[in-house]
Amino acid sequence: MLRSDIFNANLLIVDDQEANIHLLEEILRSAGYTRIASTQNPYEVCELYRKIRYDLVLLDLQMPGMDGFQVLEGLKTIETGGYLPVLVITAQPDHKLHALQAGAKDFISKPFDLTEVQTRIHNMLEVRLLYKQIESDNKLLEQTVQARTAALRESEARFRRLVELSSDWYWEQDETGHFTKIYGPVLEMLGIEVDDLLAEPTKTQAAHWNKEERATLEGYIAARRPFLDFVYRRHNPEGSQQYFMISGEPMFDSSGRFTGYRGVGKDITGSIHAATQ
Repeated sequence: MLRSDIFNANLLIVDDQEANIHLLEEILRSAGYTRIASTQNPYEVCELYRKIRYDLVLLDLQMPGMDGFQVLEGLKTIETGGYLPVLVITAQPDHKLHALQAGAKDFISKPFDLTEVQTRIHNMLEVRLLYKQIESDNKLLEQTVQARTAALRESEARFRRLVELSSDWYWEQDETGHFTKIYGPVLEMLGIEVDDLLAEPTKTQAAHWNKEERATLEGYIAARRPFLDFVYRRHNPEGSQQYFMISGEPMFDSSGRFTGYRGVGKDITGSIHAATQ
């Protein structure tokens, strides 16, 4: 935080006594503050704050008609969930604790002590501006997260489209061999459940895989080896065969632990039949 940030902060003095306002203005200007506003009318404070969002409000507690405690309540309805930058001014010691409980962040006593006034104002402005910086950083972070989330979704959509164009399906398995992701019409093409794609067929399943080809594929997986364009067959009940070509690679986490496989698959039955004719 630059020194100029503090001395260029927006300050508002609220006091029904014009002499007190002039005295505080003189103290602030002599210290180097450049943006100082004031009002003797407590009823206009909330509207002023709503428009300007002052970095610090120096608020007298004892004012006719509407006292400082009522002004505090009004300000709290505007600065909901945020840092309420109010420094109360009071000559009554018992008002100090009450003001802090009501939402004020600090206080200065009457009659004014020059060192106390300058120190408390400077310290409060440091906190206020740091709080505003945190709010700004959080908004920027939220915008960045939203932008990256949108980019990730767009990238995933492009990826899915690429998979659709280059293969019939994309798949992922966990370390136990169960499928966790399937993109593409593979289930409709095969008419089987996800976990049956590379699983040993049960006695009730009419279709089955070529055992030798299956053993070769299981060997790749057991050795945690990648495989490229591996072709295997599936026998259908009516005697026809389907041919599939799959590619896969093992996945590992940051510690090197095996977490599963991922890959793509394609029905090449038509290509095989065309090549044999």
